[in-house]
Amino acid sequence: MADSNENQQDKGKEQEQYGVLLYYKYTEIPDLNSLLSFYNSNCTSLSLLGRVRLSLHGVNVTVGGKLSSLEKHIEAVKAISLFEGTDFKLASCHFPLNDKVAHECGFTSLSIRIVKELVTFTPYPLVKSPDVSNAGRHLSAVEFHSALQSAGKLVDKESLAEDKGLVLVDARNLYETRIGKFDMPNVDTLDPRIRQYSDLPSWIDDNSEQLRGKNVLMYCTGGIRCEMASAYIRSKGAGFENVFQLYGGIQRYLEQFPDGGFFKGKNFVFDHRISVGSSDTNILGTCLLCGLSFDDYSSRCRCSYCRMLVLVCDSCREEEAVYVCELCQKHGKVVESNVAENGEQQDILPQVQVKTISLDTILSPQLHGGQGTRPPRKLRILCLHGFRQNASGFKGRTASLAKKLKNIAELVFVDAPHELPFIYHPCVSELECSDESSFSSQQILPPTETCRGKFAWLIAPDSKGKSATDWEKADSPFDPLQYLQQTEGFDVSLSYLKTIFSRDGPFDGILGFSQGAAMAALLCAQKGRLKGDIDFRFAILCSGFALPFVEIESGSINCPSLHIFGCVPGKDRQIANKTSRELSSLFEDGCSVIIEHDCGHIIPTRTPYIDEIKGFLHRFL
Repeated sequence: MADSNENQQDKGKEQEQYGVLLYYKYTEIPDLNSLLSFYNSNCTSLSLLGRVRLSLHGVNVTVGGKLSSLEKHIEAVKAISLFEGTDFKLASCHFPLNDKVAHECGFTSLSIRIVKELVTFTPYPLVKSPDVSNAGRHLSAVEFHSALQSAGKLVDKESLAEDKGLVLVDARNLYETRIGKFDMPNVDTLDPRIRQYSDLPSWIDDNSEQLRGKNVLMYCTGGIRCEMASAYIRSKGAGFENVFQLYGGIQRYLEQFPDGGFFKGKNFVFDHRISVGSSDTNILGTCLLCGLSFDDYSSRCRCSYCRMLVLVCDSCREEEAVYVCELCQKHGKVVESNVAENGEQQDILPQVQVKTISLDTILSPQLHGGQGTRPPRKLRILCLHGFRQNASGFKGRTASLAKKLKNIAELVFVDAPHELPFIYHPCVSELECSDESSFSSQQILPPTETCRGKFAWLIAPDSKGKSATDWEKADSPFDPLQYLQQTEGFDVSLSYLKTIFSRDGPFDGILGFSQGAAMAALLCAQKGRLKGDIDFRFAILCSGFALPFVEIESGSINCPSLHIFGCVPGKDRQIANKTSRELSSLFEDGCSVIIEHDCGHIIPTRTPYIDEIKGFLHRFL
């Protein structure tokens, strides 16, 4: 009995000695490999577990272990001059008790990785992140509290609409803000309600007018997310200069104001503690199903569609149940019910059936019931064919590409909106044996087979469209530079594509071939203006060219892109290498990838080209 009590005391003592350490530092790292070796050696020798992320621009660390070991780690890091001024957030806590939570949070092992970004700010892997040296001014917990307090006293409820002084922005995800947030009467507070941090730039873009000309106060858990987000807001220029951030985040604020101050609820943390509260025991969160007060994420219930954490209380939680978060519900996602053979009701997720769409039949994705495990999500890519082609023909020409990408991408084909007349070109031998005048008067019969309609995204100013007759004979041989005259019809095509995106989206990317690539490039150039109507994450431009009637500054298009074209003059006899390279130069440096091939006016699918295409697409999975 005595031994049992001693063991319990030793266990309790061990738990009291356990702690969690969080810190980050944005600074240029001159020798990344040396720093990697330091963390490997130091953390391993001290038996620390958790996550260490290193980049050329700094470090982001969340580790747990004995308090004495964490203190030794801090001293070792402080000895490195790069980390001068680092805010080390050390908190004592219990030893990880929930294995599932510890595993999800990375506290069952030590993970040290070199990454491009310390926190992923954008879902577009090739887009440059904002310069953190332009981040908002740091406010201490006391300064932040004072700013909120003063702003709250400036106006009363009647005059709130006229106040344009201060706006409070939460830079965290929805599952965090569900259980805790700042709440100051008479202060305009914006909750982006995003699934993940990389969705924040789009939210800022969509809501920039609410921030323009304001004093913007931002906050997050520990401060690192505000560094990038505040820099992004300030990068918008005039009217966005006054951005401030809570230094040390909510964690430092709660240390300064143990009663919670203006922060209500709990602070979600990304370690085994799950959340940290103040002396205020009020619960902000509610159960997804019954709506009763609840804020415990320890069960790790997730939305069956997007995998975001959801709150489900003990009474409502069931094994293998299907949950749909509020964001997915907002976008029409539902849980269907089936009755199993044993008579019990089963919740199932709808599956999406994808169909090829054409100008004649614009079909929406149909939902149907189905059981079993959902297949991994594939990238949906809208494919724009070339001039005088159609969706059916382009689908056939890219069948090999679709087959080799079948595990990661789904290609969706559409006809362009401008229907063209059928053109019959006499064969070369006939042209050689006749002069120009006789060519125009020859009575040469067109092909007799039935052909599908031919379409274009852009047409020449003198284009007559489809004629009443089935065929028209060309009045001259094929002109390889005909695309230079195709300058009309963009507005019609743009309106048509808005309909496609609205009814059949979302699409992750656009693939354009020849004139389709030129059209896709125009969409990339106007991506900001088209937001909400035509949204996509990347573009693949094959044998593309820049349209002569649109002036686009070199390096000004900020959209991840893959450019595929013939490698040397003559390899693509229709679109010259120089022409496609000029198109790629319109995209921002570091934002585009180029694949040159020797296969002609096609999209190559043999090695190594297909491997490079897959490599580009894998960045968006």
